[in-house]
Amino acid sequence: MRTAYLSIGIISILGMMSCQETTTQETKINDSNTPLHLLAPEYTTPYKEWTAEEIKQNIDRIFVYLDEETPTRVLDTITGKEISDYAQLNEHAQLEKGDFRLASYEWGVTYSAMLEAAEATADPKYREYVAKRFDFLSEVAPHFRRLHEEHNVMDRQIRQVILPGSLDDAGAMCAAMVKFSHTASGIDYKELINNYMDFIENKEHRLADGTFARMRPQANSLWLDDMYMGIPALAQMGSYTGEQRYFDEAVRQIKQFTQRMFVPEKGLYMHGWIESADSHPAFHWARANGWALLTLTEVLDVLPLDHPERTDILEIYKKHVKGIVPYQSGTGFWHQLLDKNDSYLETSATAIYVYCIARGINKGWLDVISYGPVAQLGWSAVSTQINEKGQVEGTCVGTGMAFDPAYYYHRPVNAYAAHGYGPALLAGAEMITLIKKSYPKMNDSAIQYYKIDPKTDAAIFGVDGQTY
Repeated sequence: MRTAYLSIGIISILGMMSCQETTTQETKINDSNTPLHLLAPEYTTPYKEWTAEEIKQNIDRIFVYLDEETPTRVLDTITGKEISDYAQLNEHAQLEKGDFRLASYEWGVTYSAMLEAAEATADPKYREYVAKRFDFLSEVAPHFRRLHEEHNVMDRQIRQVILPGSLDDAGAMCAAMVKFSHTASGIDYKELINNYMDFIENKEHRLADGTFARMRPQANSLWLDDMYMGIPALAQMGSYTGEQRYFDEAVRQIKQFTQRMFVPEKGLYMHGWIESADSHPAFHWARANGWALLTLTEVLDVLPLDHPERTDILEIYKKHVKGIVPYQSGTGFWHQLLDKNDSYLETSATAIYVYCIARGINKGWLDVISYGPVAQLGWSAVSTQINEKGQVEGTCVGTGMAFDPAYYYHRPVNAYAAHGYGPALLAGAEMITLIKKSYPKMNDSAIQYYKIDPKTDAAIFGVDGQTY
């Protein structure tokens, strides 16, 4: 009986295998029975039509995380208790520490990004985030200044506001505060703004021709980062005060950095330049190029249309975009060193490029057909680095200047690197505006951007209305 059952089982299995082979043969995919060009590719990042709602869900996650992790309280470090009456601050007073500092240059970018997100989404919580923290800094600053004068003590976070010691301390925060002040009511931020501008205009080290410079790591070093750390604040002050001199100085700085640091054959900036060096190994660090492109973008935002050198700045912007775009990887990210495909894929620079390119399209500086898909692919990449908690992953930590590749290749990445949050918010906000103003559609499996709604969901279609 056992032998009979075994025989029946073997026959059953053979029958099933025969049926499977027949089914497989019947459903074989080939050129004759299947439009192979419509097979779904195995993308490593999303390749799709995004909606404004989907993008907002991503930046909302970032907001929730940041709102929780950037508190606005003063604590007594001895008792651990909150000091709510700022007139009673003592030498043990300190801003409560969250995951990020409230007055760093990275947070200057984040405040600007929150304002852009508020405008793109019409969601007031983003603007309220900025108002709460700027009001807090403005209210506590005079009391911490008194502490410094009386006891020579100063909380590290508030020191950047009261006694800025570098463009990093002053520029991005100043620019964000000026932007907010255009429409703010209530607290007057002029004292803080003027304090920042005093450092930028009068205390920052410069070359003989006035270009912003540093005395590290070598004497009279130009850091590409400093384009963003100083120049947008100047342009914003021009918009804020109406004084032409601020616009002229912003343009002058851009041209002097570009003359020394832009590499025309690649359309990229080098990261560092040393006055005493007779040649410069050109390391095209991605985020530094992001700071340069963001500078050009922000200056063009406010530089008057009739400024005699506006055309020059727009031309530099277009050349830089044209240089950056070919280095985008197939994943949508750009590499840590832009022209080195074996360097890692980096989030913050990718997000900055997405914002600047999308902004250029929305402002009419770039063509949507050519550059819309670039921005969208970059956003798709950035979206994969926003985790469920709202943290932005894959961001290079703070980085100095070097003249060897190993330094850049091996910079750590960390979700607590503050540099990724403002750019990710900027990228999401500007992509929302972009897809509302234009018509991205999948056509023949590729994302295409249209200026007029093609009004079809066909897999392949022509702009003449025909489908294929």
